[in-house]
Amino acid sequence: MSADPEPLTLGALNRALLARQGLLERIDAPLVDGVEAIGALQAQEWKAPPAALCARMESFTVEGLYQAMGRGELVIGTLVRATLHLLSAREHPAYAAAVAAAGSDDWRRTKHEPSPELGELRAELLAHLRVTPRSGEEIAAFMEAWIGRHPGAMHAQELARQRSLSWRPFLTSSSLVRAPADGRWGSRTPALLRAAPSPADAPTGEAALEEVIRRHLRAFGPAAPDDVAGWIGWRTPPVRDALERLAPQLEEFSDEGGRRLYDLPGSPRPDPETPAPPRLLGGFDSVLLAYATKHRARIISEADRQAVYERGNLRIRPSFLIDGFVAGTWSLQVRRGEAILTLQALRPIARPASAALIEETERVATVLAPGARAHSVAFTR
Repeated sequence: MSADPEPLTLGALNRALLARQGLLERIDAPLVDGVEAIGALQAQEWKAPPAALCARMESFTVEGLYQAMGRGELVIGTLVRATLHLLSAREHPAYAAAVAAAGSDDWRRTKHEPSPELGELRAELLAHLRVTPRSGEEIAAFMEAWIGRHPGAMHAQELARQRSLSWRPFLTSSSLVRAPADGRWGSRTPALLRAAPSPADAPTGEAALEEVIRRHLRAFGPAAPDDVAGWIGWRTPPVRDALERLAPQLEEFSDEGGRRLYDLPGSPRPDPETPAPPRLLGGFDSVLLAYATKHRARIISEADRQAVYERGNLRIRPSFLIDGFVAGTWSLQVRRGEAILTLQALRPIARPASAALIEETERVATVLAPGARAHSVAFTR
């Protein structure tokens, strides 16, 4: 461990984040590679991943995203922080294993220890979902049939609790991913579930945690243990221990508050004065969630948080960046065939930046609403 790590300014951390996220220069690579580079994308708001990828990818189309999901190259499932995320099929197993190792994948809702027979239940459920996607109702019927064949396998109180929840604790397992009923991906979150990819060589336990930590640093570094822990839904002490084990393979820095930060060797850390073009971020954008709550100043100021983070409904609004920092919010509506993207600035925007922002906004509106006959930009205060 370095005794006196190199300090990084807020500006340096901002540019490091933007560079990795394709927010300085868009990523010119296949879509799946781009998704892996920028990290798992939160997807409980279905419109958020296309907006996030539009900002970051050079040649992104919504139809291209649907095609990648249809081919199974990208998957969507409940993962870190018990929320839906979009990520590659190649990287899903490590995230799923890290979630399971954290204990957040536990289906139990009472304190009763499961019987040995229940160890067979999840395996049989996954086998049931490996070929044909099923609805929540179909999965509940499968569970009831299994319980009928194994009377007494589940404690009566646990059984009553699961039935009251319509077996939802099993439906949100990290070992499942979403699929559309007709095989066509579209404008709504698919409700059916199937078994996630599960290769024989998938990492487990400590190895899975370390792999996910590396991915966090690749996408969001330099980062501190509490940043990584908050993002992946773990407690900070085991993440800190894992980073200390990995330290000989990492570079170490500190932020302006003296926190120790870790990073992958050779990762982008541009000059803080590198120009940053305007960019539009989707709702729940990962750059606004990838750091501990008190340490997000590298992308959004404390004064601007309440305009973006809606605490009442736990929503994070779509926002836009000026010179690399959040400077306002936006919304997109299609009315009578016209797509109107409305920008709400948090402060006055200089003329050159305003012109570049409008150009970027027009691009985003065209990509996100390709079927609209017209696209326009509006400002509001």
